[in-house]
Amino acid sequence: MASWMQRVVLGVVLAGMLSAPVMATASGPKARLVVLTDIENEPDDAQSLVRLLLYANELDIEALVATTSTHLRNEVHPDSLRRIIAAYGQVQPNLLLHAPGYPSAESLLALVHAGQPAYGMAATGPGKDSEGVLRIIAALDKADPRPLWVSVWGGANTLAQALMRLKATRSPAELSRLLTKMRVYAISDQDDAGAWIRRTFPDLFYIVSPGGYGAATWGGMFVAVDGLDNSTISTKWIAHNIQQGRGPLGAEYPDVAYGMEGDTPAFLGLIPTGLSDPDRPDWGGWGGRYELYTPALEAMDPKGFNGNVPVEPETRPIWTNAVDTVTPYTDSPHGRAITPGPRSYSHFQATIWRWRDAFQNDFAARIAWTTQPPEKANHPPVVALDHADRLTVTAGTLFQLSAKGSSDPDGDSLSYHWFHYPEVGSWKQPIPAKGAENIYRVTFRAPMVTKSETAHFIAAVKDKGTPSLTRYRRVIVTIEPKR
Repeated sequence: MASWMQRVVLGVVLAGMLSAPVMATASGPKARLVVLTDIENEPDDAQSLVRLLLYANELDIEALVATTSTHLRNEVHPDSLRRIIAAYGQVQPNLLLHAPGYPSAESLLALVHAGQPAYGMAATGPGKDSEGVLRIIAALDKADPRPLWVSVWGGANTLAQALMRLKATRSPAELSRLLTKMRVYAISDQDDAGAWIRRTFPDLFYIVSPGGYGAATWGGMFVAVDGLDNSTISTKWIAHNIQQGRGPLGAEYPDVAYGMEGDTPAFLGLIPTGLSDPDRPDWGGWGGRYELYTPALEAMDPKGFNGNVPVEPETRPIWTNAVDTVTPYTDSPHGRAITPGPRSYSHFQATIWRWRDAFQNDFAARIAWTTQPPEKANHPPVVALDHADRLTVTAGTLFQLSAKGSSDPDGDSLSYHWFHYPEVGSWKQPIPAKGAENIYRVTFRAPMVTKSETAHFIAAVKDKGTPSLTRYRRVIVTIEPKR
C-alpha cells in the first residue's frame, strides 16, 4: 500500500492532470503579512496568534509587531509574542510532517518587534519611529511585486507613523507606488490613528468596520446565532479540540474572556482555500465579505462600545460591512445527504459565520498536526474542475458545473455542494440547481437577462475524515442575453 505522503503527491498530480490545462492552483502566491497586535490587552490576540502560526506555511509573515490600543495604552508585549512562538518551535518539526513550508521558530522570533508604548496619534511624529515602523517600511521597500497586507489587531499608530515617515521622505510618485502595494485590514478603530490614515491617504486599500464593535463584521467569529448549532465556538469545543491534550501550542490558547478571536478575520481570508481572492473583498471568504462605499455615520453604531475612540464621519469609500442572506444546510438522516434548513438569516456578520464550522474544523485539524503523525490526522481535499473557472453561457440555456477529479490525500470519501452566491456578481437573484446540488456535477439554468451579467458559483468539497475538512473552487459565469 502506498505511504501517506505518496498518496498526497499522487492526489495532487492526478488533480492537476485531470483538470489541466484550465485548473488554476487554489493558492497562488503566498500573501505577505505584517501583524500589529495589542497582545495582552485581552486573551483574543493570543488566540489569534496560535491560529496564525498553524498557517505559517501558507503565508509569508514579515513582521509581528506588539502595539498599544485604547485598551492597552502605555505598554507593549513583544515578550508574549515570543512565548507563543517558542511553543510553536516545539511542534514545528511535527507540522513539517504534514505540510512543507513551516518556518523555524528562530526565523519567526527575528520578526518580532515593538511599536511605541504610548497611545494613538500622540505617539507619532518626528523622533517617534520604532522597530515596528522601520520593519513596515523595509517590507514595503522590498523588490517584491506581491501586495503587503497589514493586519491591525489593535491600534494603528505604528502604521500611521510609517506612512507619516514615508510621506516626509519619499517623492509623491514613490509614495503613491508604495501605497499601491499596501492592503490594510483593521479590526475596528482601536485608537485615533485609523481615521487619520484613511483621511490622509484616501487611495489606500482599507478594510474596516469603524465605530461601535456591535456594528463590526468580525463579530461573526464568535457571536452565537439563534437557531443554529453553535457548538464549534463553544467553550467545551475549544477545550476539547484546541486546548487540552493538544500539545504545547494548543496549551497556549487561552480561555475566552470577551469574544473568541475577534482579530482572526484580519488574516483568515488570506489562507488559500480556493474560496477567497484577497484583492476582491466583495467576493467573500472565510474572513468575511466587504463592499466599497462610504458608510453613513449612523450605520457605524457611533454610541456603541469601542473603548472611547472618537467615531468620525468617513471621508471616502472604504471596504466595509456587506450583508449576506444565508440559509444554512443541515445533514439529513436519510435520503439526500444535505437539505436547506427552515430559516434564512440576513446580516453582515453572516459573511463570516456562514463558513464558521469549516474554518473551526480546519483549526482543529491543524492543532492535531502538531502532535499526531500524518496517518492519524486529517488533511484537506484537493478540489478540481473539469472545465474552466470562467464560463460564458446564453440566457435561458442549461449549463453544467463539475468538480470531477477532486481527490483527498488521506483517501477519504468526499461530499459535494454546488451553490450560487447571489450577493457576489451583478446578477443578484438566486439561481437554484436543477435537481440535487450535492453531487459533483450539477446543472443550472441561466436566467433571462437583458444585458451581460455575472454570477458566482461555489463548489464546496468536504471530506469525511475527523474533523471533516472543506476546500472550494469558484466559477464565474457570464450570462449573455439571447440575440
